[in-house]
Amino acid sequence: MYGTAVAIFLVILVAALQGSVPPENPFPYHVPLDPEGTLELSWNVSYAREDVHFQLLVRGLKAGVLFGMSDRGELQNADLVVLWTDGNSAYFGDAWSDQKGQIHLDSQQDYQLLRAQKTPEGLYLLFKRPFSTCDPKDYLIEDGTVHLIYGILEQPFLSLEAINTSDLQTGLQRVQLLKPNIMVPSLPEDLNTREIRAPNVLIPGQETTYWCYITELPASFSKHHIVMYEPIVTVGNEALVHHMEVFQCAAEFESFPHFSGPCDSKMKPDRLNYCRHVLAAWALGAKAFYYPEEAGLPFGGAGSSRYLRLEVHYHNPLKIKGRRDSSGIRLYYTASLRPYDAGIMELGLVYTPVMAIPPQETAFMLTGYCTDKCTQLALPSSGIHIFASQLHTHLTGRKVVTVLARGGREREVVNRDNHYSPHFQEIRMLKKVVSVHPGDVLITSCTYNTEDRNLTTVGGFGILEEMCVNYAHYYPQTQLELCKSAVDPGFLQKYFHQVNSFNSEDVCTCPQTSVPQQFASVPWNSFNREVLKALYNFAPISVHCNKSSAVRFQGEWNLQPLPKITSTLEEPPPRCPAHRAQNPSGPTVVNMGGGKS
Repeated sequence: MYGTAVAIFLVILVAALQGSVPPENPFPYHVPLDPEGTLELSWNVSYAREDVHFQLLVRGLKAGVLFGMSDRGELQNADLVVLWTDGNSAYFGDAWSDQKGQIHLDSQQDYQLLRAQKTPEGLYLLFKRPFSTCDPKDYLIEDGTVHLIYGILEQPFLSLEAINTSDLQTGLQRVQLLKPNIMVPSLPEDLNTREIRAPNVLIPGQETTYWCYITELPASFSKHHIVMYEPIVTVGNEALVHHMEVFQCAAEFESFPHFSGPCDSKMKPDRLNYCRHVLAAWALGAKAFYYPEEAGLPFGGAGSSRYLRLEVHYHNPLKIKGRRDSSGIRLYYTASLRPYDAGIMELGLVYTPVMAIPPQETAFMLTGYCTDKCTQLALPSSGIHIFASQLHTHLTGRKVVTVLARGGREREVVNRDNHYSPHFQEIRMLKKVVSVHPGDVLITSCTYNTEDRNLTTVGGFGILEEMCVNYAHYYPQTQLELCKSAVDPGFLQKYFHQVNSFNSEDVCTCPQTSVPQQFASVPWNSFNREVLKALYNFAPISVHCNKSSAVRFQGEWNLQPLPKITSTLEEPPPRCPAHRAQNPSGPTVVNMGGGKS
C-alpha cells in the first residue's frame, strides 16, 4: 500500500478549492529554499487585504513537505503548514511545533490552500495567510527579515503528530516577505558602467580582514549621477565576502597613492584615511540597489576627487588559505543629471570599545544618537528625505531600529527589523519617505544576544566585536556624512572604578590598561550589569557630527547630554483578520482523484 500511496501522491492533481489566484499574479518575488533547488518559493503581497499569497514549487515530491516561519529559523516554536499523506489520503494543514520540535495541528487554520497542481516541473502549491492572525501559535509577519524553514517528508505518517522533525531533511532561508510596493525606476538611455574591483587579492588566512584598494577616475571625468549599483562577488567566495563599500576621497588632496592591501597594514598611506565619502555600500544578502528617479548619487567633476577607495571585508572563520578574490561593486551612472544629488549618512554607534555587551545576555540594548545640535547645524532649512536604509551589526545583533524624534517626542520609525540577522543585510527601500528637519533627533538602537559568549563583546571593526549602524540613503546631499555617538570615556572609567570598589575581585583601572582589558576583568554579576545599563542610559555622550573628510563640524561635541525624549512610540498591536471564522477548523483533505485542475 505504501508504494501505491506514494505513486498516487506524486501525480496529485487537486480540484480548485476555496479562494482564487490573486489578480496581481504572476508572483514577483521568488527564492530557492534549499541548496539543491528542490523547493522554490514565490510570493505576492496585498497590503489592501493584509495577506501574503505563497506559491511553493516542490520538485521530485516524495511523501510531503513542511514550510513555515520561526523567530530565528529554528524548528522549535515554529509556525508551520504541512502537506502529508497517511498512505491513503493526503492532507494540507496549519500546524505548529513546541519547544521540543514536536508538531501539532493548529486549532485555528489560518493557512488557506487555494490550489495544488502537478506539472512536468513539479507540484505547485498555492496558499495564503494573513500578516496577523491573532493566534498565539502563529508567526506575526512584519516588515523586516523573516526566517523561512522547510522540511522534506520522505514517507507517509499516520498522523501529523507522528512526524519527527529531527529525522527530516530541513533548512532555512531568509527573506523580506513584505516588500514595499515600489516600482523599479526606469534607467536612462545613456547608462554607463564602471567596475570597482580589487584585482586578484590573496585573501589572508585569518578570521577578519578589511582590504583597501585605491583606483581613480579619468582626468576628464565630469559630474555624473550613480543611479544603480550591484555587487560583483567572485564565484566560490560568496561565504567569505561579508560586505563592501566604495568611498570617494577628499577633494582637498590633488592625488592619492595607489595601494592594495589590508586596511590596517603599516604600509597603508595615512592619506587613505581621508577617503570616507560613501558612494556605494553592500552587505551579505543584498541585491542591486536603485535610486529614485528624482535623485542620483553624484561623483566626478569640479570639486570632486577622482580617487576612489574600495574596502572589502573578508570573514574567514575557517582561516582558509590560498583563495584568490576580485570582488567589488559595479556602478551604473549617467551624465544626464537628476534634480537632486543623493547622499548616504551613517547613523548609530561610533566604532569604539567603550560601547560593550556583557556575556550571557539574551537582549542587551545599545543606543546611538544623531542629536538635535548636529542636525540643526548640518542640515538645510528644507530638511532631507530618507528613502532607503541598510541596517548593520555583527554576529550578536538581533534587532535594529531607527526612530525620528522631534520636539522631545518620537514621531515615526525610519526602519525597524525585529528579526534582524547579520547574515541577511539588504539595503531596503522605505515604504514611506521620512523627512528629517534641522533640530530633529535620529535614535538608532540595537539589541544583542551574547548567550553563547563567556567574554565581554566590545564595539569595534572585528567580526567578534560589535557595530550598530544604519546607512541612511537620502536627498538632497549635505556635508553631513556621519552622525553617531558613544558614551563619554571618562564616565566609563568612573564605572570601572565603581565596579572595583564594590567587588572583592580586582578590576584594573590603571591608565595603561585598555578598555577591552578592563571590560575583560569585570565580574559580571547582576549588579554590574544593571549599573552598565544605567550608565549607557543616562551618562553624557561624545557625538561624532562629521563631514566626509572625517572632520567634525565646528562646535563642542564631548560631554553632551542625552536627548530628552518625553514620549516614545509604541508598536501598534496586530489587527485580527475579519474573515478568520471562514477558515476550516481542521486540515484540508486534498483530492487525490484523477480529475485535472
